Amino acid sequence: MPIVALIGQTNAGKSSILNRMAHKNIAIVAREEGTTRDNVVATIDDSFILIDTAGLKDPTDDFEASIQDQIADAIESADVILVTLDSSKYFDHRDAKIAKDALRSKKPVYLVLNKCDLGESLPITEFRALGVAPERTLYVSATTGQGIREVKEKILAECLLLGLRSSGSSPRTDAASPLKIALIGRPNVGKSSLFNTLGKKQQAVVSSRQGTTRDVNRVRIKYKGREIEILDTAGLRKPGKREVGIEKFSAVRTLAAIEEADVCCLLIDSTEPHSKLDQSLAGQIVEAGKGIIMVVTKGDLLDGAEPTNYFGEENVGNRTAADFLLDALEKDYDFLPYAPVVITSSETGTNVTQIFELASEIDAARHTEVKTSELNKILAAAVVEHAPAGLKNTHPKPKYIVQTDTCPPWFVVHGHDLSLLHWSWKRYLERKIREKYPFMGTPIMFSYRSDGQKGKPDED
Repeated sequence: MPIVALIGQTNAGKSSILNRMAHKNIAIVAREEGTTRDNVVATIDDSFILIDTAGLKDPTDDFEASIQDQIADAIESADVILVTLDSSKYFDHRDAKIAKDALRSKKPVYLVLNKCDLGESLPITEFRALGVAPERTLYVSATTGQGIREVKEKILAECLLLGLRSSGSSPRTDAASPLKIALIGRPNVGKSSLFNTLGKKQQAVVSSRQGTTRDVNRVRIKYKGREIEILDTAGLRKPGKREVGIEKFSAVRTLAAIEEADVCCLLIDSTEPHSKLDQSLAGQIVEAGKGIIMVVTKGDLLDGAEPTNYFGEENVGNRTAADFLLDALEKDYDFLPYAPVVITSSETGTNVTQIFELASEIDAARHTEVKTSELNKILAAAVVEHAPAGLKNTHPKPKYIVQTDTCPPWFVVHGHDLSLLHWSWKRYLERKIREKYPFMGTPIMFSYRSDGQKGKPDED
């Protein structure tokens, strides 16, 4: 998908613009400057990827210098660039530098002047010195939505001119659409080898040296009559260990691939199963609302291996190294009890095609729609079995629940004082729903709306 980057100084409203365009709260929005500290990625109307970057601040601060690197990476990785300014303020030398760097990339650059609803917007002539053509200068309001549709239309038109894939179609909902599977993981975990085995072609360069894959490789196949597109991404290391430039550029592409995919395979090295980075990647996949499969690679190395070599535990009875590995995964990923685990080997081909079977089942689960009557039976039983207690000696009262979306399944609970519900009861309700509707490999989202509540419900 085409990648569009929002860049600009702090407090220009980039996060609010992303949230408005995505129709949901993805980025953290606050009045304080510098709230966004990392790239935030969202798929917009299934047509392009929008990246919200952190603002530009004092380059003498090491932390802020890294934010400048992120902006540079976003400019390098983007197909279209949106330079964002506060329309009520005169631009300064930092704004001029951002615009200059963007224009120097020779990519389509639009000047997005936010907060035009405040009635204090400066005339367009005040911004011409930045070098962006007047026809590419747009006034918007992330608060009211004014001008947002025009920005989307400009982006789509620009992508079509560039020959990029941007159909503007609605999200995929039918079984005839390609099922997109992204391979996500650390460097040298075996993504390219698995990619080649799945695609039965040597599409990617396989190397024992870390970091061979720098962009997203793709291959389309047919499995049992269903078209499947496999995305092989660059390995992600910890942010502090990423090299400036091409590796961070690859990281942006990988995050965009997560947004584009229907199901993500989190690859875990059987010889190094314990990794906080793997857990972090799993969290990013879940937050994006994507299906997830935990794929253990290099499974052939477990054959005949002593469990003590991997997990520091003594072998008990007839238990194998694979048994201990599964125990370790269950402990490290206790927040993913619904994610299936498959142990594979690209060398022998063991369990590789099982990924297609699991992905198809997860895709069906992502599209599951539960009848409102069934949901309310589950809710009523949950309340009777374990009445919810709130904060500060309050007694929230969930009244009814409805499903409002799929991919991922999204449920809205209505009732009294639901903002005070304890998190443990929310997790309890999710477990009760999954008892009847497992939603295998699929995160499910909840919102809670109290009686008389205005605006958007509280999201969980």
